Amino acid sequence: MPMSDNLRGALYMCVAMAAFTINDAMMKAATQTLPLWQAIAMRGLLTLGPLVAIGAMTGRLTFRMGRRDAVTVGIRSFAEVASTLLFLAALVHMPLANLSAIMQSLPLAVALAAWAVFGDRIGWRRMTAILVGFVGVLIIVRPGPAGFDHWALIGLASVAFVVVRDLSTRELSRSVPSATVAVAASLSVTATALVLSLPEGWVGFSLREGLLICGAAASLVVGYNFVVMVMRVGDIGFVAPFRYVSLLVALVLGWAVFGTVPDPLTLFGAGLVVASGLFTLWRERKVKAARA
Repeated sequence: MPMSDNLRGALYMCVAMAAFTINDAMMKAATQTLPLWQAIAMRGLLTLGPLVAIGAMTGRLTFRMGRRDAVTVGIRSFAEVASTLLFLAALVHMPLANLSAIMQSLPLAVALAAWAVFGDRIGWRRMTAILVGFVGVLIIVRPGPAGFDHWALIGLASVAFVVVRDLSTRELSRSVPSATVAVAASLSVTATALVLSLPEGWVGFSLREGLLICGAAASLVVGYNFVVMVMRVGDIGFVAPFRYVSLLVALVLGWAVFGTVPDPLTLFGAGLVVASGLFTLWRERKVKAARA
């Protein structure tokens, strides 16, 4: 029996989310012994080539664009740099699953920002779900002298910059290829990491560290390509909920590789975030169907 477009899209989304999370795990393992900026620069140098090659082979790589699009790509690239550096800085010091749980609030944050910036309509049900999701984030972060971890705040700052990145992407005209956007972002992150790595200098790395960085770069390229494939098949309303597979993969990798398991309160907060996100996606799909 042939696979439907929706099932194929769901499979692609699962592969993409797993690949991104494997990248995170490998970077966390590598930065236990390698300087953070050097590790990011090494990964970027290995990632940039395949992204350029893929864009060139598909004929979708061009940097000719109008001034407005160029400014938007610049803003998006800046947000990509900030979100990546903040995320990886937090990842070095936080359990993988805890940070992944915080990142699951991204769809809620994007929906709230789109309402505030672009005036997107959000009914009381979706607004309530968004607020419940942020309560879940607060449970994970646990502000207060007893359980507050300032690295969790860095993770939340990363979410904020990803929101800027996603909303600026929305403002790009259709004539700007996704390959161009990806290469610009990768180049910006790599160049920034190279500059930040200069003061402390590069250190020699072992075979294990080199393989971890290569694995992270390969996973990032796989994740990027499968995300692009997701956009071309299936109903996004059906496929989008499968992005939460990344939290499950993070829980497994956190336990298997780093020997860390979130405490029950963190898992409860993560559950609230995921449930709120799933409800928001379901409600958005239902509202769009009613308007059609």
